[in-house]
Amino acid sequence: MRGISPRRGVWLLAAGRSALGVAVLVAPEQVTARWLGEENARLAVVGALARPLGVRDLALGLATLRTLEDPVVGPMVQAACAAVDTVDALATILARDALPRKGVLGTVALAGAGAAAGFYWSHRLAHD
Repeated sequence: MRGISPRRGVWLLAAGRSALGVAVLVAPEQVTARWLGEENARLAVVGALARPLGVRDLALGLATLRTLEDPVVGPMVQAACAAVDTVDALATILARDALPRKGVLGTVALAGAGAAAGFYWSHRLAHD
């Protein structure tokens, strides 16, 4: 992550989170199929639960972008996003027996990387 400023790192994470949120809102079945499997993604309850997750990610991404210049609130919002990613990874691990292996690996890798990068950039944003 050398060469990337803390602001740019946080901006990239927030933009990705916002884009994921929009994708889940627009096409919940297609996005959740990669995580939960195609069969599970077709269940009505999955769409009902996916949309709030999409709104969550969009709202967190926009809040991060909005608070990026605030030296106190910005790092705190980014740390909150990292905490959410940590819970996403852990929840997926806990439910791994009911999920497709490929979806578990991808989700844990993406959420875990998001959590690690998020905590890193939060710290850098607060101290640079």
